Amino acid sequence: MKAGTIIYQVALNVPLRRLFDYLPPENETPLLARGTRVLVPFGRQTLVGIIFGHSEKSAFSHDQLKAIRQVCDPAPLFPESLCTFIEKTAAYYHHPLGEVAFSGTPSLLREGKPCPSLPDDIAISTQASDIALNEQQQFALQAIHDAQHSFQPFLLEGVTGSGKTEIYLRAAQIASQKNQQILILVPEISLTPQTQQRFIERFGQAVICYHSRMTPKERFIAWLKVKEGHAVIVIGTRSSIFLPFTQLGLIVVDEEHDSSFKQQEGFRYSARDMAVLRAKLLSCPVVLGSATPAFETLYNAQSGKYQHLTLPLRATKVQLPTMTHLDVRHKKLEGGLSAQLIQRIEQHLKNEGQVLLFINRRGFAPTYLCYSCNWMAQCPRCDARLTYHQRKAALICHHCTYQSSVNQQCPDCQSEDLHPVGQGTEQLEAVLTKRFPEIAIARIDSDATRKKGSLEELLHKAHHKEVPLLIGTQMLAKGHHFPHLSLVAIVDADGGLFSVDFRAVERMAQLLIQVAGRAGRVHQAGEVVIQTCFPDHPLLKQIRSQNYPELAQSLLTERSHCQLPPFAHLALIRAHAMTPQLPEQLLAQIQQSLVHLKIEGVQILGPVPAPMHRRQGHYRYQLLIQAKERKPLHQVLSYSTSILEKSKLAKRVRWSLDVDPLEMF
Repeated sequence: MKAGTIIYQVALNVPLRRLFDYLPPENETPLLARGTRVLVPFGRQTLVGIIFGHSEKSAFSHDQLKAIRQVCDPAPLFPESLCTFIEKTAAYYHHPLGEVAFSGTPSLLREGKPCPSLPDDIAISTQASDIALNEQQQFALQAIHDAQHSFQPFLLEGVTGSGKTEIYLRAAQIASQKNQQILILVPEISLTPQTQQRFIERFGQAVICYHSRMTPKERFIAWLKVKEGHAVIVIGTRSSIFLPFTQLGLIVVDEEHDSSFKQQEGFRYSARDMAVLRAKLLSCPVVLGSATPAFETLYNAQSGKYQHLTLPLRATKVQLPTMTHLDVRHKKLEGGLSAQLIQRIEQHLKNEGQVLLFINRRGFAPTYLCYSCNWMAQCPRCDARLTYHQRKAALICHHCTYQSSVNQQCPDCQSEDLHPVGQGTEQLEAVLTKRFPEIAIARIDSDATRKKGSLEELLHKAHHKEVPLLIGTQMLAKGHHFPHLSLVAIVDADGGLFSVDFRAVERMAQLLIQVAGRAGRVHQAGEVVIQTCFPDHPLLKQIRSQNYPELAQSLLTERSHCQLPPFAHLALIRAHAMTPQLPEQLLAQIQQSLVHLKIEGVQILGPVPAPMHRRQGHYRYQLLIQAKERKPLHQVLSYSTSILEKSKLAKRVRWSLDVDPLEMF
């Protein structure tokens, strides 16, 4: 190696846990800074890379190294603070640095496209609010204000309708007046237009969105606006945590309990947890808001890591909705609806109220069954039943892309006595259309909102009561504000009561309380009706009291006794292949290697088949690693990834590592 030669360490979007050494471009250039995009040769390809470091030494000789072919930008597109954040994120999740660096970037940036010119900077114009804050809101806002320019995580726990969004707006106003940028993270794209509208009404055109439904060009321009400081307030989904802020002064994670903040494929990261890390690196406050906080967040608040702010009252002074259970045992149901529930729907519609029916299953029915021999339509690629979709006249797997026509005869016994069993949103729509032919009905699920703009149109109609009767999945459970909603009916509340997943009860409680919170937010106290076959179940009794803190504390006590998160830390190594032997053998090799490490306080469980053993034609196995402390857990994970990257068997199997997994399937 020639003395004084600069070696550039470049991150590439490839599944390798290392940086790659390159020589400077052949033409003389000044020292290229961290965060600069470059084009480099990689095998027979030319790839876009990001410079993450410099060195005067390399493990390879000078003759073995190739030179950077082209510098894409005159100045770094990735600020130094973002580069540091990417490095720490990659280290925590044991994921290739290059894949992390490119995970949140627009496709045009990953392709090396030149940056377009941006319009002049937009000055922020703040509209004063005439909403009077109550005592608890004032206290919360003052606490956030006092934490400006310092790292302080807050849990803002407030009942549904308690005015959390108004706190976000006021806190954003304080930060913007100090020339700081604000990031508002929301769990779903469906919440982005509603949140954006409220911020635009207050702050004008200095508000932008960032999510996957935007076109590649729109995402690229939004990314650059953030980098240049033209965007003061950004409302976005989880990938927004990787935007190139230069003056970030406040991060808000709305509905922080929502599992959508955790990426479940590829680079599996939690945007909520990384929001806390980014705030720490930038010395700014981060607000985690929810009516039903995640147990990990509650634990951090109880242990003093987060400051706990509470909003126990609704901002409108309207009482929380009354909640009752309907025992549907031995009752005849019409499309899943009991006679008592239909009667209450009719009563609210007569009183010019608005009604929401919640069922977390799209399609017409989750099962297609032969009454003669009990044959059920199964997906040939997954260990799952096919869902009957009446409008498409098809049987569809919700876990893969498999789709088939509806059988007219049973393939086992040739009987024609085939029937859909169970309920979905399509079936509720059909039953209610027949029952209430004069009433406008809106079905809001992922099937009905595929066209661009369709979701916004349906939500606008719901908000302005153009549709008195709503049917929806969990898309409607997350922070939506329907001022005219008087009745919320939960059609089937029993799904999470007997799950093998230890988080199922927590999620069910959060979902039911969130759905119930849509009722009676403005004009008068609403009503919530829960249909169940287990009216005496202890969990449903606690939910009926709407005392989430008490319910959470009892479940946290159970978790403590069982040493489950947040009282322990988990990681999953998953492996899958077209044959079951290969992934099981690979994980067995890892298990044997880890047993010999004998690290105290770490348990290795498995390998075992995943709860859904076969999915998308692949057989799936998993190895669970449990530890009381994070340090030994990460020691085990570092050792595991080093073995996997060297293993010949791993090249024949798809494997992934999930730190702090939320899904065990």
